[in-house]
Amino acid sequence: MTEGKRTRRPNGRSSIYPGKDGWWHGYVTVGIKADGKPDRRHVRGREEHEVTKKVRTLEKERDSGLVRKAGRAPTVAQWMETYLDTIAARRLAPKTLYDYRSKTENWIVPHIGRHRLDRLLPEHLDGLYAAMLKAGKAPSTVLKVHRVISRALKIAVRRGKVARNVATLVDPPSLGYTEQAQFSREEARKVLAAAQGRRNAARWSVALACGLRQGEALGLRWEYVDLETGDVKVWWQLQRNVWQHGCDDPHACGERLHRATCPPRCTRHASRCPQRFGGGLVFRRPKGKSRRQITMPASLVEALREQRKTQLVERHLAGDAWRDLDLVFAESDGSPIDQKSDWKEWAALLADAGVRQIRIHDMRHTAGTLLVAQGVHIRAVQEILGHSDVRTTEGYTHVASEIARDAAARMDSALWGGDD
Repeated sequence: MTEGKRTRRPNGRSSIYPGKDGWWHGYVTVGIKADGKPDRRHVRGREEHEVTKKVRTLEKERDSGLVRKAGRAPTVAQWMETYLDTIAARRLAPKTLYDYRSKTENWIVPHIGRHRLDRLLPEHLDGLYAAMLKAGKAPSTVLKVHRVISRALKIAVRRGKVARNVATLVDPPSLGYTEQAQFSREEARKVLAAAQGRRNAARWSVALACGLRQGEALGLRWEYVDLETGDVKVWWQLQRNVWQHGCDDPHACGERLHRATCPPRCTRHASRCPQRFGGGLVFRRPKGKSRRQITMPASLVEALREQRKTQLVERHLAGDAWRDLDLVFAESDGSPIDQKSDWKEWAALLADAGVRQIRIHDMRHTAGTLLVAQGVHIRAVQEILGHSDVRTTEGYTHVASEIARDAAARMDSALWGGDD
């Protein structure tokens, strides 16, 4: 082949030739550009076999539909900003989006943000995860960061920014088994007994009997509670979203604690920003199968009837100050109960009941455990708790000790018991 002379290939076929600059060059047609012209990609190398290998790789990517679009690939930091601001922001709940941003700004960008997206390697992710574990972060946190990266790269592949999702080539840390905390039947009864006489006493009955999450219980409205049939629609939840800074200039709000390096999204002082937005207590619909209808036990229905009577008295006493949000469990003026206040009330209740301190969410585990222990079918438990995957519900079966003891007693009788 004559030096510097390109070998023409008909019908858009690839070409390889030596250039006057001392390099070997290769061109591969991978598609058509937006303007209708052929999208020809260029590779080069010092040796012909090196360029030939690169050309064949491009051809394989083209034939498999994995070739990225023309133009310089963005850095990981640039793509994460695009993904969070224009893609994830339309699909994720505010609290989830905030969690994604936090993990991106604290871990992803500082460690791998400068790498070009198309040059990101599995080893880079391994290094990030190792650094997180060395810093004392729990494997669950590392796994969440891995999922954020993986979802962002999945979209990048769809958009043609990269040819592959390198996160799928990495084994994230395994969580192992985490023992769930729950009350025994005796402990649960002590809690309900200690709740009698307190404001919103039925709030704890709802959680223990129906397995409602904290946000679902605090967001429950009378409109969705039928005291005749005992049916309740768990269609709303109360959440506290993080405030976002509304000033283009962090100093514009007059908050003296702001620093010059404070980013526009800073939430540290956003709650005091006059132009803040997006935060505070809000009502949101549960996602997936969490939007469900369940039937309450008769005793719980009666407790809610008493709750309704007490609330009507409080409404009358509040007069014009009453906030009519139709909440089943509310403050004395009808306003929503803040989650922090709910936590404090829960801790005080457990202290009065003389039982060990567990999380509010562990009432949900208690409900699942008691349902399984009473012999309720696992699919019915799944519907009551709103699990999208029955495997999550099956996690309660190992703690149903009463069933296990009954089975052992029956086997003892079968093998070692006396004849009838």
